[in-house]
Amino acid sequence: MTPRHNIHGTAMVLGTTGFLVTGPSGIGKSRLALACISAAQQMGHFAALVADDRVDLSMEQGRIIARCPASIEGLIEIRGAGIARLETVHAAVMDWAILPVNAPFDPRMPPENEELPLPGGGSLPIVRVPIENGVHVLAVLRVLLPEKLGF
Repeated sequence: MTPRHNIHGTAMVLGTTGFLVTGPSGIGKSRLALACISAAQQMGHFAALVADDRVDLSMEQGRIIARCPASIEGLIEIRGAGIARLETVHAAVMDWAILPVNAPFDPRMPPENEELPLPGGGSLPIVRVPIENGVHVLAVLRVLLPEKLGF
């Protein structure tokens, strides 16, 4: 069996692309994932949560696979409102890491070819996404990664 590494983060699938949302506690990982999933579904596209808060990662056939620990499967925290149920998928290939960022942006421009190293080997390319009020996160992802979302 492939070893699994449990990390702090949120994993989701938008279209056919897997995203691991990473960053410090309280930055807005769950909120970002919920906003993206809701917006994609409203547009008629497939989107689902894999795991919120804790994600099990493993390397399988050269791909990074995210799964949800059984104790929190199908649950997402909406900070200030509580725990809610959300459509999930059991496992998904992760293609990108999303790093939510707040203003002021320092550095103003992200490093080129930035990657998130993962426990157990492998890494994911990072896309930094501003999470200011009024920013439509899915729109930002569609502009930054137009060919990757498949919609």
